[in-house]
Amino acid sequence: MAALAPEILLQIGPVPITNTLLNTALVDVIIVSGVIAINKNLKKIPGIFQNIVELVVDGFHELVTSIAGEKNTKKIFPFFITFFLFILIANWSGLIPGAESLGLMPNKSQHHASTQQNSHDTAEETQKEEVEHEIVSFNRNLTSDLNATLALAIISLVATHTLSIKALGIKEYLGRFFSLNPILLFVGILEIISEFTKIISLSFRLFGNIFAGEVVLGTISKLFAFIFPLPFISLEIIVGLVQALVFSMLTMVFMSVLMTSHHQNEHTAKEVSH
Repeated sequence: MAALAPEILLQIGPVPITNTLLNTALVDVIIVSGVIAINKNLKKIPGIFQNIVELVVDGFHELVTSIAGEKNTKKIFPFFITFFLFILIANWSGLIPGAESLGLMPNKSQHHASTQQNSHDTAEETQKEEVEHEIVSFNRNLTSDLNATLALAIISLVATHTLSIKALGIKEYLGRFFSLNPILLFVGILEIISEFTKIISLSFRLFGNIFAGEVVLGTISKLFAFIFPLPFISLEIIVGLVQALVFSMLTMVFMSVLMTSHHQNEHTAKEVSH
């Protein structure tokens, strides 16, 4: 069964090299290689791959424009598409056939010595042996590591507030959270708290869905080697797509809301009422 913490493959001084860190490098290589391949093979009459890429990018660009408006789309869309592609590839990278079977075997010598000294605890030692003899895979979804999803959520929040400051100016930005009016000040404090809860909701939603899927697939694969795991793999493909879309969509909405001036909202409300 998958552990909550990522497995350490190598220790370089104080820095542990985990399998989720290797997965991050794999995802980066896939994205960079794809970008280079597209740039080198751009054609006026596109092929199948270029058609698919253009269709996806145009579709998402229209989606962001319809929600955030044309003015903010230029700033928000790069974050939206980057989050989506990175998380999607990360979610699907753990479904590569045979990827989890490549890894390291734990050191058995120390375990063998301890087993001889404590042979009377057979049931407990057998359970430990099964756990210790499991292969530590080189490849594990980075989104099944809570550290990675927390990092993504923090990046999303920092980018959101940075864009808000640039769009509104520091005075109006701070005016969202602080006011001399006691009621508005209380509302602002609630807004500050809600900004921090966004980190928890974004990170735990992504982590929980991907980690749960990893546990289910691992359990099913141990019970049934062929055919039966296929529906679960198909389900995880859909879950990976949905979770990538949810994370990027929520980030886009948060950015759009914080980049919109209160004066603009009041003007829009008056136009609607008339």
